[in-house]
Amino acid sequence: MAQKPTPRSARQAKIDAVRKDGGGGANRIVVGAVVAIVAIIAVVGGVVVAERNKTDRVGTSTAVPAGAAGMGQGFVANADATLVAGAPTLDVYEDFQCPSCAQFEHVMGATVADLATQGKIKLVYHLKTFLDANLGTTHSLTMGNAAMCAADAGKFQAFHDTVYANMPAQEGAGWSTAQVKGFAERAGISGSALDTWQACVDDKKYNAYVESTEEASGKAGINATPTVVLAGTKLDFDAVPDPAALTAAIEAATK
Repeated sequence: MAQKPTPRSARQAKIDAVRKDGGGGANRIVVGAVVAIVAIIAVVGGVVVAERNKTDRVGTSTAVPAGAAGMGQGFVANADATLVAGAPTLDVYEDFQCPSCAQFEHVMGATVADLATQGKIKLVYHLKTFLDANLGTTHSLTMGNAAMCAADAGKFQAFHDTVYANMPAQEGAGWSTAQVKGFAERAGISGSALDTWQACVDDKKYNAYVESTEEASGKAGINATPTVVLAGTKLDFDAVPDPAALTAAIEAATK
């Protein structure tokens, strides 16, 4: 007659069962733990590599140029100008590798600069870098940083205009280090100021700032360049095709 096992014999039966199974349950637990640890290491390793790559690209500086209120904020190109009463803000979103931006500057640039100098607009540039990802380069970021370094020397507009007047024939070809320095010299930066500019460029002083303006503008839905926003309203270039139309639009937006 079979007997009901005692508590001790029941425990022994379980032990024997595990032994017969070769400890498979325990092994599965150990293997599962090892797999989990490997997965964690892989994730952490991926994060470390991503952060290292970002540091290599952006650098470690968190400097913000004097013409910007903070990270992600546009750069006010005419901060020293006395604005006329009710002068509207003109936000210009550009990527230095953008051929259409060069065309916009060719047609509208002089008018925009004149209106900014006269204080008829508050001119704010938002430098974007999305074409770096599209083209597999770093030229947009490098040139954005160089432009902000030129701003430290009071030569942002001259540098900006010089770059757009010397776009490469092929999109994505970019500019050599010597060319970028030449743009700074043509913008009027020389002597010790040029040395300071070069150190700023080499240190990637404003790379993080430029990247932050790309991120902020992308979150705001600005994903194409050039994009021009007048007093909060995006301009339609079909409706504002030339300097006269732009000037009229700005006058209409002046309160």
